[in-house]
Parts: sequence; structure tokens; C-alpha cells
Amino acid sequence: MKRNLEIKKLFLEHFGQAKTELVFSNAYELIVCVMLSAQCTDKRVNLITPALFEAYPSVQDLAKANLSSLKLLINSCSFYNNKAQNLIKMAQAVCEQFNGEIPMNEQDLKTLAGVGQKTAHVVMIEWCGANCMAVDTHVFRVSHRLNLSKAKTPEETEKDLTKIFKDNLNYLHQAMVLFGRYTCKAKNPLCKECFLNHLCKSKDKKLI
Repeated sequence: MKRNLEIKKLFLEHFGQAKTELVFSNAYELIVCVMLSAQCTDKRVNLITPALFEAYPSVQDLAKANLSSLKLLINSCSFYNNKAQNLIKMAQAVCEQFNGEIPMNEQDLKTLAGVGQKTAHVVMIEWCGANCMAVDTHVFRVSHRLNLSKAKTPEETEKDLTKIFKDNLNYLHQAMVLFGRYTCKAKNPLCKECFLNHLCKSKDKKLI
């Protein structure tokens, strides 16, 4: 317990004001960015979205998008065929069921095409600072290397982290994303430079 509290404290000290690296200016742009970011880097998404939002500046415009034209705009993104279909369906549902406003609760968000629990939580975290955790590949890796979870799925890992940390989950989510992206990397983690080195049970081990 004491160790976990120290990990939480250090994450908040180092990344307390951290924000997503996705570039957006409204809730519509945010949900599109988050949907595109699944198994794709934020850097790549940020290269795609300027032209995308110029072509479809509102959710109403995206709802009327031509599928082939949309695919051309996002074809450098992973799984762009499925993402293009889901983006249009998502936009149509927002227009038809939510009066053109992106809903900001998990239940409604998860009714949208292409929006699962992780995407819903990220949208809520970034737009309204919701006290919830979202587990992507970085958070999953960091959680297991720090022995905060032994769960085999992101969903179960999320439950473990929520139980351990309880509050400030929005800040801790972003902290763990950036920490995993730049320090506790999948390959060649920077263990010697890590501020959690003294608390880590995986340091100096052969990590995959």
C-alpha cells in the first residue's frame, strides 16, 4: 500500500499537468482523434487531422461524408477502412440521437460505432476531466512492470488501477501514457533515468 501511494505521488509530481498530445479544439475533433489513435501513434493522427477537419469541420459534415473520400484522407492510419466506416456511423448517430452534441457519459458514448470503454474513458478524461482510468498499450505495460496489476486484459487492469489509485485517475492515466511512451518504453526502457527506479520490480530485467 505504501509503495503504491509513493508511485501515485511521484506520477502526479512529474506529470500532474500533463495533457494528451492529440491536437483538437472541440469535443467533435477529440472523439475523432481518439478513434483514429487506436493502434496508431498520436503523432500520425496529428498529421492526418488538419486535412480531415478542413474537409469535415463539424460532426454534421462527417455524417454526410463519402466513404471513399474519407478513406483517402485517413489511409495512412492503421485500420483505416474500419475506422472510416465507424467515423461516419458515429457522426450519424450523434446527429440523430444526440442533437449533434458529443455525449459525455460512458453509457451513451459506448453506443456509438467504434467507441469502446477505453475510447469513451479517454474522451471523458480529456474533455471534462472525468475521474476514470483508460488502459492503452503504454498504461498496460507500465502497470505490469510496476506490479500494479497482473491482469491479462486492459479491462481488468483498469479495475486494478482504479481500486489502487481511487482518485486523480485522469491525471494518472495521462502520466502513465507519457511515462510509457518516453521512459518505460516497450524496447530499451530508460531504467537508469527513471524516477520510479527504486520502486520498480522489473528494472534491470530483460524486458520485452
